[in-house]
Amino acid sequence: MTQSIANITLVVRDYDEAIQFYTQKLKFDLIEDTLLTDKKRWVLVSPRGSTGTRLLLAKADSPEQKTRIGNQTGGRVFLFLHTDDFWKDYQDMKLQGVHFHEEPRTEPYGMVVVFSDLYGNKWDLLETKK
Repeated sequence: MTQSIANITLVVRDYDEAIQFYTQKLKFDLIEDTLLTDKKRWVLVSPRGSTGTRLLLAKADSPEQKTRIGNQTGGRVFLFLHTDDFWKDYQDMKLQGVHFHEEPRTEPYGMVVVFSDLYGNKWDLLETKK
């Protein structure tokens, strides 16, 4: 049996502002945006060229869900964005106003830098060593 994780839910405040951030600032593709009810949409985004896991942007619709916006992992890095051109993506993201928590650093596994999405969830931008 073969299995994989297809989507990961990311709780957001607003569908459209989240779509704008991910497609404009991170250059992700909008895979799907389907209206399910008058208040709920099925919104999938994915890094360009990726055939793996996608993000399901889910608008918070309860007080408890709203407390998770921007802090889905208690302040730890939540997601890892792999790249094959670290410096190009880093510079492009800086030009788009993405907030970085540190300067890029070399680790035994590759180049990495921590950044935040529009809500404050922490991500690693990572290029692994070949």
